[in-house]
Amino acid sequence: MATYRILTFDGGGIRGVYTAVLLRRLSQQVPGFLDRAQLLAGTSTGGILALAIAKGLTADELVKLYQDNGKQIFARSLLREIGDLGDLIGAKYDNANLKQILRDKLGGGTLNDLLPRHVLVSSFDLDLPGKPRTWSPKFFHNFAGDDSDGAEKIVDVALRTSAAPTYFPVYQGYVDGGVVANNPSMPALAQALDRGTGKQELTDIRLFSVGTGVSPTFISGDSHNWGVAQWAHSLVDMMIEGMMGVADYECSRVLREKYFRLAPILPAPVAMDAVDKIPELIADANNVDLTSAASWLKANFA
Repeated sequence: MATYRILTFDGGGIRGVYTAVLLRRLSQQVPGFLDRAQLLAGTSTGGILALAIAKGLTADELVKLYQDNGKQIFARSLLREIGDLGDLIGAKYDNANLKQILRDKLGGGTLNDLLPRHVLVSSFDLDLPGKPRTWSPKFFHNFAGDDSDGAEKIVDVALRTSAAPTYFPVYQGYVDGGVVANNPSMPALAQALDRGTGKQELTDIRLFSVGTGVSPTFISGDSHNWGVAQWAHSLVDMMIEGMMGVADYECSRVLREKYFRLAPILPAPVAMDAVDKIPELIADANNVDLTSAASWLKANFA
């Protein structure tokens, strides 16, 4: 069978601009590689990137998406600040601006309208119907089959995957896919191998995974007798970044040289809503050494 190419994009809020700049630089060194991916998978801001690329946006347009709209997406009004009691009883941001921006950029179509490009976008269903009722991970895709989500609107899927808890409201019963797969590489691989949908052979798959920059975060010391109060400030980030590392470990062991992970370490931590850091993120992404990544793409996405 022919080579089957997969591109995956991590979550990370405004740090998606970092990913977009990396993609722009790689597109200059390996022209057309974005167009050669048969499956685009993403989580949160990475889900938006995956959908946008499948829709036909260029790498330059992806960068502008964040540059031109970041402040609108993460806009905080005094009225909302007062009403939410300083984020204690409500999401930090409204998603109205994000919804309008996504409509403008992605249009009103469905996942099926993205074909022949296949997409896989992670989210988390807070109330899965059934007996018993339960919450559950959800991976929206437009492969043919009984479980296809091809009829789902592109904008709705984009909002479901990016409804980060505490940052944005729950959207249509879903929250950010980062709670289950902030690095969606392994779910993408599983979907590609599925005999009912992807129908690929492991030997034919090439997977290129792009992060939003790894935060240089650590906890010093060898012994900590901590409780809820001490762990609360770092436990969520630890679990999300830990799951990203698990996906990287699994893919690297399963695919070996047919897998490449581009996830540079940032000079300093950057919050997912730090729109004031956009210039720094762009500058940092422009300074990343892409020699190995470009070489891998030339060998595997040509």
